[in-house]
Amino acid sequence: MQMVRILLIGAVVLLLNIPFGYWRANVHRFSWQWALSIHVPVPFVVLLRIFSHIGFGWITYVVLVAAFFLGQKLGGSVHDQFIARNHKISSCLVMDLIKSKNIS
Repeated sequence: MQMVRILLIGAVVLLLNIPFGYWRANVHRFSWQWALSIHVPVPFVVLLRIFSHIGFGWITYVVLVAAFFLGQKLGGSVHDQFIARNHKISSCLVMDLIKSKNIS
């Protein structure tokens, strides 16, 4: 049961990081926005960890860190796909999805 909870929290962390990875891919590397796009989700991940009572075992670090980076990577991939399709993009995934649905 504990492993199911850890995987569920990992899925939430992954989904949480997709918009931040999208934002990160649209700004200059090592800028303050780039740093914010990586660090803003961290308090939410910590709160998820605490309120879900999954503990601080080594497996939780592996799952959550992997989910964090995978979410960031997936967000960057979505950004690259928008560019490949010649969509006008911003740093906001939600707004770009809405605009792309209105165009299609």
